[in-house]
Amino acid sequence: MKTSPVLALAVAALIASPPATAQHVHGKAAAPTAAPTAARGLAEGEVRRIDRAKGTITIKHGPLEALGMGPMTMPFVVTDPAMLANVKDGDRVRFAPGQTSDGKLTVSRIEVVR
Repeated sequence: MKTSPVLALAVAALIASPPATAQHVHGKAAAPTAAPTAARGLAEGEVRRIDRAKGTITIKHGPLEALGMGPMTMPFVVTDPAMLANVKDGDRVRFAPGQTSDGKLTVSRIEVVR
């Protein structure tokens, strides 16, 4: 099976999520690092609903390991409402999920899978 470089990077990024765990660089253990949730990788899903007035997008997605969540359909607040201009209901997307310190789920990047 052929794996795309983007998918491979996304999977690698999701595996390196806090709590801090040892990471391997060229076969050697490296010091754990904490990165913002949105920087860890892209998840895949399908757009179910867009509410431009509220700046939210509902996505049916697979597991979000970086957030400790299983597959489900849920709304996210977009960090930049302009991102919603590029997507429509039913689009397959890759997105950068995140979570604010007060628990709101966010999307900081989204791209349509063609």
